[in-house]
Amino acid sequence: MSTPVLTAVAWPYANGPRHIGHVSGFGIPADIYSRYQRMAGNDVLMVSGTDEHGTPILVQAENEGVSPRTLADRYNKVIVDDLAGLGISYDLFTRTETRNHYAVTQEMFRAVHRNGYFFTKTSQSAISPSTGRTLPDRYIEGTCPICGYDGARGDQCDNCGNQLDPIDLINPRSRINGETPKFVDSEQFMLDLPALATALGQWLRSRKDWRPNVLKFSLNLLDDLKPRAMTRDIDWGIPVPLDGWRERGDKKLYVWFDAVIGYLSASIEWARRYGGPDGTGDADAYHHWWANPEAQHRYFMGKDNITFHSQIWPAELLAYNGNGDKGGSPGEYGALQRPTEVVSSEFLTMSGSKFSTSRGTVIYVGDFLREFGPDTLRYFVSVAGPETQDTDFTWDEFTRRTNSELANEWGNLVNRSISMAHKNFGAIPTPGTRTEPDAALLATSQAAFATVGELLQRSRFRQAATEAMRVVSAANKYISDSEPWKLAKQTDDPAAAERLGTVLHTSLQVVDDAKALLTPFLPHSSQQIDQMLWGASDRGGVWAAQPEVRTVTDFNDDVEGVGVPAVTDYPVLAGDYRGERARWQRHEIPVGAPLGKPSPLFAKLPPELAETGPSWAPIQHADASAPEAASGTARSETTAETVPAPDTSAAKTG
Repeated sequence: MSTPVLTAVAWPYANGPRHIGHVSGFGIPADIYSRYQRMAGNDVLMVSGTDEHGTPILVQAENEGVSPRTLADRYNKVIVDDLAGLGISYDLFTRTETRNHYAVTQEMFRAVHRNGYFFTKTSQSAISPSTGRTLPDRYIEGTCPICGYDGARGDQCDNCGNQLDPIDLINPRSRINGETPKFVDSEQFMLDLPALATALGQWLRSRKDWRPNVLKFSLNLLDDLKPRAMTRDIDWGIPVPLDGWRERGDKKLYVWFDAVIGYLSASIEWARRYGGPDGTGDADAYHHWWANPEAQHRYFMGKDNITFHSQIWPAELLAYNGNGDKGGSPGEYGALQRPTEVVSSEFLTMSGSKFSTSRGTVIYVGDFLREFGPDTLRYFVSVAGPETQDTDFTWDEFTRRTNSELANEWGNLVNRSISMAHKNFGAIPTPGTRTEPDAALLATSQAAFATVGELLQRSRFRQAATEAMRVVSAANKYISDSEPWKLAKQTDDPAAAERLGTVLHTSLQVVDDAKALLTPFLPHSSQQIDQMLWGASDRGGVWAAQPEVRTVTDFNDDVEGVGVPAVTDYPVLAGDYRGERARWQRHEIPVGAPLGKPSPLFAKLPPELAETGPSWAPIQHADASAPEAASGTARSETTAETVPAPDTSAAKTG
């Protein structure tokens, strides 16, 4: 029976192009999971978009002399194109600067407020003495008052994991210019987390299958829950939809309040555009995922954003549904489901250092794709990425894995199997009597569907890719042991000809099996293999569908307050994946079906790449200081070097 699966992918921040550290945490793992779930026959809805609010974009836009919307438009397009090139199969990748997102966010705020989980409070807000602008929590650093760590941020200490307020820090300083912030009184709407603590704790303690580091961190957050401000003194963002507040141009919703709502607003936008059976709109289609207790919700991000997905977003949903101590009832979208699992990756560094534009230790996704294509990066992240611990990208390791595992192992298996069959038969040959080695290899590849599938279901991507490659290694050994090239030379021996057909049929069947097993990781090359094996047959349809960049017109929704987006056109990523043939099972290859022309899958990289790196990202001397995490989700150095961006993935700062 088909299960509704929501894949909620952290929203990359639209203040610059994304680098490979970003996509190693949010994009590639989420796509592996979604492609597997589609192949398994489940109803997948994969959503995300660019996060476009908050102080970093406002400051950078002023530095560049453009409007925040102009800056967001620019990088929205760059990010859309890069994610399309990577083959991230979003059902909808949109943006937060839409009238639909404003309307959904405002309805969520009104429902939480109506249920009594917001209250106003005058608190100390940090501002820049030189500009008078509010400083977001993550733009303030200082010494943690609890553990003494000197690099604590204004929202939490990464060393001890405790949540903080900027005023708690010892010797606080601005990350923008190093000045000491000034603290002033400011009235804010506070989310009453203590009134949601019981329900939040019951839900979290029921999450038995989460990755241990994520669950432990999330449970620790329950120890000292405090009300948290969900508005900010800023003129860029979503207005507060209440009388006396909506008209204020200097008060907006906290960017983290609005960004996580993007998972819902993107689902609603998808339904309105593409939710019907024929791919046209059905405004209620999102209920299949959001109102269905049987639906599975998986959220993908880097570890720096666990708090907002295992505490803030579930708390918003509990408050919206009226499930806290104060009771209440759901708003116009009905009761909404909470996350099934928060799947957090660790951080990717580069040659021992954090990714940094100013130091030249950065590899942008677009540059990488132009030289190496998408599947080499997808493979590296799958087998060597930061799934459960911080890991390091080096050109040496990338070159080694690409040449040894992709070109020599997988590419060589595909090429010699199809080439020999194409040369000697022109089609899939008829097998003769199977021997024990034939049967053993076929059994190995058949069993891998259960083994690899179970690992993918649990988001154990590294183990899953390794198990799939075991099939490739076994097939290469089988061919080497069977020596079909010798059989092909025995032209006058009918037994040798029959045996050649058996060996090549077995090899081709396992190539087709391995193609399916590796499709979630390597969709582009898997499609290429499918064309070689099936391209000349009458099967029809694409094996692994790719996303499309589409231009859409914003909805003219009724939203409240100043600064509401105009109705404009913007690019989205979307795709029709319902017609793809990829399924998580063996497809028996048909005897006599003509084979397509074989072509190389992966070019071997030059050995000097390991020593020098490419010309556009030459290897730098490692930073002698302790490396910081580059990015697990969408952390980014801004392109304006005067404004160092802190953690940025689903919504960034304040």
